[in-house]
Amino acid sequence: MDRETMYNLTYGLFVLTSRSGGKDSGCIINTAGQVTAEPNRVSAAVNKANFTHDLVKKSGIFNVSILSRQAGFEIFRRFGFQSGRQADKFADFKDWRRSANGLCYVTSGTNGYISAEVDQEIDLGSHTLFIAGVKDMEVLSSEVSATYAYYQSHIKPKPEKPKETGTAVWRCRVCGYIYEREELPADYICPVCRHPASDFEKVTL
Repeated sequence: MDRETMYNLTYGLFVLTSRSGGKDSGCIINTAGQVTAEPNRVSAAVNKANFTHDLVKKSGIFNVSILSRQAGFEIFRRFGFQSGRQADKFADFKDWRRSANGLCYVTSGTNGYISAEVDQEIDLGSHTLFIAGVKDMEVLSSEVSATYAYYQSHIKPKPEKPKETGTAVWRCRVCGYIYEREELPADYICPVCRHPASDFEKVTL
């Protein structure tokens, strides 16, 4: 079985945001879509390990900011490569507004947002699938939406090539960054995605 076949499915990319107990947060997801038109409902699958998942569970509401091809890697770094449990993802971030439901949505590198209220939850093991009624939405730009494939080929930084083939290097499993040393320091932090040394693997290229 070729697991890479799944990469041929088309996915959009989104920042899903919510708020509970006075705390705002958001995370990158690639599984959001319309499920019915009348009534207008959307679905969003969110990993249970994400802090934003807990906020949606508590508040019952969320916003989906639809990322466009104008989105820079910084948006993915901010909302995808750090946890809302340890970091305020909206600190020093100016490209957002608050919608009528009181939640944040991203205004830069996006072409629209949808505000939704959860009607149903389906436990998928590692994820929860939220089915939600659309309460508000707005087009923000005419830019084409970013797909997962577009992110991989045009937005995500390319790993550096080693100086010599056959060299043993350390590669970040999250973003592909390559660290060219014999040993990786235990406290090393990836300069691209900010993940720790535990997310690196030793490979020969």
